[in-house]
Order: sequence, then C-alpha cells, then structure tokens
Amino acid sequence: METRRSEFAGWSRVAADPASFMRLGVATDPWLSRALPVLLGAESRATLDGAALLHDDVRSDNLCFADGRVVLVDWNWACRGNPKLDIAAWLPSLALEGGPAPDEILPGEGGLASFVAGFHAAHAGLPPLPGRPTLRAFQLDMLRESLAWAARALGLPAPDGPAVHSSHH
Repeated sequence: METRRSEFAGWSRVAADPASFMRLGVATDPWLSRALPVLLGAESRATLDGAALLHDDVRSDNLCFADGRVVLVDWNWACRGNPKLDIAAWLPSLALEGGPAPDEILPGEGGLASFVAGFHAAHAGLPPLPGRPTLRAFQLDMLRESLAWAARALGLPAPDGPAVHSSHH
C-alpha cells in the first residue's frame, strides 16, 4: 500500500488547491490554516505497509450478508498493507450508520484518521461521477466523520464550518 500512498493521500491536494474543500463548508479558513500542517504531518506518518491482504474499500455497500456470514465484494482496489487501514477506512461509515465513534475502535490512530479524512477531503468536492450520483454526498459525510475523528486524535479543535453537522443521509 505504501507504493500507492500518493494515490490516496489527500491533504497535499487540499493544500495545493483548497477551494473545493472550502466550498464543502466543513471548516473555516482559519481552522484549515491551523490544522493543515498537523493533518499533513499525521497523514505522512500513517503506517500503510504490511503483509495483510487489504480490500481497501470496506463500507456497508461492499458487504454481502448471506447464510450467517459476511462476504466482502468489489475487490478492485485490493492490495497488501497495514490491516488497520481497512478498519480505519470503514469506521466513519460504521459511525454514520449508528455504530461507535471511530476512536472507540482504533484509539490513538491519528495518522490513519488523517489519511482517511484526507482522501475524502480531496474527493468530496470534485464533480459528480457519471453513474454514481450519490458518491460525492457520501464522501462528504465520510469527511465530516473522519475529520472529526482526526481532530480528536490529533488534539485539534473540532472542524468549525457551518455545514459540519448537516448530513445527506
């Protein structure tokens, strides 16, 4: 997974062009100015390497429940890496669906929290994808949840944008 870091890491993209992130209303300019160096540093220190087989896109719509078991589907991003990465990527979705806060499952993982939040920060404000009309709204919800987690884990103030508490679900 380390070889794919730049493909998924998003805070450097936000730093280079913060306009699409700022339009999301998740945080104010002063908050981003204060938090961005911390988020960038944590994201760069996130441990991605490992020998575990990763799905790399775990979320509820990629889970199939059948005959008392759960099967992961849609393996197009499969790779090897840190097994905590699949968990970290899934936790904001789990929280959005009424599960525990991400830091209850992975406490002390500010690097992974920042990595996950950075991915959504760089993608939620992009134009809609053909055939996937709800993807950007989902990524925005994932950003809200993962950014709040990253802020808590890294000792940052909570994101302060006016749209931080609204939801598309």
